[in-house]
Amino acid sequence: MSGTPIVLADPPGPRGRRRILIASIAALLVIAGLVTVALLRLADHGQLDGELWTVFVDQPDLRTLLWNGLLDTLRAALTAMVFAAVLGVALAMARMSRHRAVRIPATAVVELFRSLPVLMLILFAYLGLPALGWKLSAFWALVLGLTAYNGAVISEIFRAGIASIDRGQTEAAAALGLRPVQIFRLIQFPQAVRRMSPTLISQLVTLLKDTSLGFVIAYSELLRSGRGAVEFLGSRYALPIYTVIAVIYIVTNSLLSALARWLDRRQNRRLGGGPAELPMDAATALVARPAAAVPEQGGPDGTRT
Repeated sequence: MSGTPIVLADPPGPRGRRRILIASIAALLVIAGLVTVALLRLADHGQLDGELWTVFVDQPDLRTLLWNGLLDTLRAALTAMVFAAVLGVALAMARMSRHRAVRIPATAVVELFRSLPVLMLILFAYLGLPALGWKLSAFWALVLGLTAYNGAVISEIFRAGIASIDRGQTEAAAALGLRPVQIFRLIQFPQAVRRMSPTLISQLVTLLKDTSLGFVIAYSELLRSGRGAVEFLGSRYALPIYTVIAVIYIVTNSLLSALARWLDRRQNRRLGGGPAELPMDAATALVARPAAAVPEQGGPDGTRT
């Protein structure tokens, strides 16, 4: 039964397939019409002139500005990703703790950070913390705001992934003598990462896009660099510059998703697609345990086994 696909609805018949085909063609025609109208309007306003789109060739300083903005965006995003992942794992472990003194504060922190807008957290880090005596640069204020929000979200992603693991695996590991930290590190965490990798990557892509909020605190990320270029060159260059920025975001996020898919395929080839097995170091430690630590059982004839 495990290999039997689950069918939630009957497949459409010949008449249904014809209706779907007609609706798809009609939708494509409507989209093509809208794109044509938009291009014609842009052409009427001179936004498709070659002079505007060759500004990246004629202005090497513009290319340098956008390149530096992209590097600043990636620097903030990668730093926040690392910190958010560490914070998310720590909060997930705290929320699953058996001790109320650990679980309740962690739950409060997660719910607080998830309920606040990212922009508010960034502004608090940049404007609120200096009032408390902690002055941060624009870079670290942006990283701190992104870390706080995304760390809380990632903690819930990890907690959901761990909750989806069969309890029999953790119970078997506990019966073999593994401590809770070992169970989390060797059994629960690797499987949670594999199961929740699509959601994790989606959240990391969101984090990368949220770096554009750094413009409110004068951080020189990609979008702010493009805005500065438009203000310097004139609003007539807004469409080419912002179009290139959009393409850069799309390519960067696509590369991040492709990297995640490659890592997932590599891990599946290394570990296999079935349930996670006990790592070799843990299995070796269990085999090497003293015989007195293993409970003896009586055989059918009453002899020790």
